[in-house]
Amino acid sequence: MNPRQENLITVLDCGSQKSCVLVVEVVDGALRYRGHGIEPSLGMRKGLIAELGPAYEAINRAALTAERTAMVNIESAVIGIGGTHVRGINSRGGISMGSRMKEITREEVRACVDRARSVPLPPDREVMHLLPQEFILDDQAGIHDPIGMVGNRLEVNLHLSTCSGGIAQSVITCANRAGLEVVDTVFEGIASAEAVLFADERELGTCLIDIGASTTEIAVFFEGSIAHTAVLPIGGDHFTNDLAVGLHVSVEEAEQLKCLYGNCVVTSVPTLAEVEVGGHAPGGELFSGQSGAAQPTRLVRQRFLAEILEPRARELFTMLRNNLREGGVLEALGAGCVLTGGGANLVGLLDNAESLLRVPARTGAPVRMPFMPPELLKPEFAAAIGMVLYTHRTQNRRAHEDQGLKAKLRSIFAGSF
Repeated sequence: MNPRQENLITVLDCGSQKSCVLVVEVVDGALRYRGHGIEPSLGMRKGLIAELGPAYEAINRAALTAERTAMVNIESAVIGIGGTHVRGINSRGGISMGSRMKEITREEVRACVDRARSVPLPPDREVMHLLPQEFILDDQAGIHDPIGMVGNRLEVNLHLSTCSGGIAQSVITCANRAGLEVVDTVFEGIASAEAVLFADERELGTCLIDIGASTTEIAVFFEGSIAHTAVLPIGGDHFTNDLAVGLHVSVEEAEQLKCLYGNCVVTSVPTLAEVEVGGHAPGGELFSGQSGAAQPTRLVRQRFLAEILEPRARELFTMLRNNLREGGVLEALGAGCVLTGGGANLVGLLDNAESLLRVPARTGAPVRMPFMPPELLKPEFAAAIGMVLYTHRTQNRRAHEDQGLKAKLRSIFAGSF
C-alpha cells in the first residue's frame, strides 16, 4: 500500500495562522495528491516561532493527520521559510577563461555562480536560493543557459535569497521533533509564485504578493527570472487587529466581520448598510445572555469597517510600492501584480493594488492536482502547493544533470579503450 519514499514529496508550511503538511505522490513523472493535515498554529508570533513546544505539537498533529489521510509513513519534508528576516540580494561576478575561446561547460557555470555568490554576509545569514537572472558571455547579455556556447569571459547576474540561520533552525528543530527530516528549505514567496504565476507573466514582468497572516512576501519576475524579493511587516492579522480596536470587539469576532463584511474601498459600500457587532465571547461563541455576562449587540455602519480597513490597505501597498522603487523594479511590471495568500481574499485589495501600483492586478489561486480536494484550491494554500511544484521541478533538473554527467563519463571511458 505504501509507495516508496522516493516517490513522495512532503512539504510543511508553518505559518502564523496554520500549520499545513501536504503529501503528494510522483506517478510516471506527474504529481498526484495523497493527503494533507492542517492544524491551527501555536507558539507563533509575528510569523516567527516564539515557543518551540506548542509549535512542535501543532506540526506533529498536522503530520499525523497527513499520514492517516495519505496512508503512508512520512519520514522527510521540505519546509517553507518566511518572515521579515528573509532578504534578497543582487550580485554580479564572472570568470575569465584565458585568451583562447573555450566551450562553456557546467563546471564554468558553477565557478561563475560561486564567484557571484562571494558577497560578504553577516555571520547569522544563510543562503536559501541562488537564482541566476542572466549570463553575460563576452558582453552578450540576456543568456539563460550558456552551456555549449563558446567565449572568453563568462559573467552572471545572480539573486541570492538569504534568511536568519537561527530563525530557520527553529522551524527545522520543530519539524525534527515531529519526526520529519528536513531535506530542503524554500522561500515561501518563491514557492507561491510556482503555484499561481503563468509563464508569460514571468516573462513580461510581474510582482507576486503573498499576503499571509503576519507578513507579506514579495517576488518580482522579469524576463523569466527573479529580479527582486522582499518581505513586508504587514499581513492579514493587522487588518483584523485594526477592526478589533476600532469596533471594541474580540479578535475572533473582528476576523469574522472582516471575512463577512470587510471591504478596503469605502465608496464601494452602500451608505445605509449596517452590521451587527458585539455579543461574542473571546472564543468566538455567542454569550448565553445571562445577566451581566453579555455585552449588548449594536448596529454599526458597514462603511465604518471600510473606513478602518482602507487606510491599512493603502499603507500596505504604499510600502510595497516604495520597496519596489528602491529595488529598481517598479517599472518592470508589464504583466501587473498577482495577490495570493489568505489575506488576498479581503474584498477591495485588488482595487488598492491597481490604484497605488498603477498596474493590473488579479487574485492567484494554486493549480489543481489530480484527486486534490477543493478546499486546497484557495490562495491561502498557494505556498504549500508551490513548494511541491518547486521541489518536483528541482528534482527533475537534478536528475537531468545526473543523466548528462553519466552519459559524459560513459563517453570518456568508452573512448579510452
